[in-house]
Amino acid sequence: MDLAFQLLGIGMLTVFAMLFLVVFIGNMIILFVNKYAPEEEAVIPLRKSTEDVIDPKKMSAIISAVQTVTGGKGKVVKVEKV
Repeated sequence: MDLAFQLLGIGMLTVFAMLFLVVFIGNMIILFVNKYAPEEEAVIPLRKSTEDVIDPKKMSAIISAVQTVTGGKGKVVKVEKV
């Protein structure tokens, strides 16, 4: 019985140590990559064209759908094409 508890303790300590190493090494890799290879910020050009204008019929359909679903409590503030 004593040997079983020893094996249990050794096994649990081994698993704990391995999990600690995985988390520690993972965090160190993340810090290293963020420090020496930062993500480049993508510049998205702002374009205002006729494609960005929503058809008034579609806009009224969106507004009526929101009013129907929310029981008149919702309000459409902004609609953007994705």
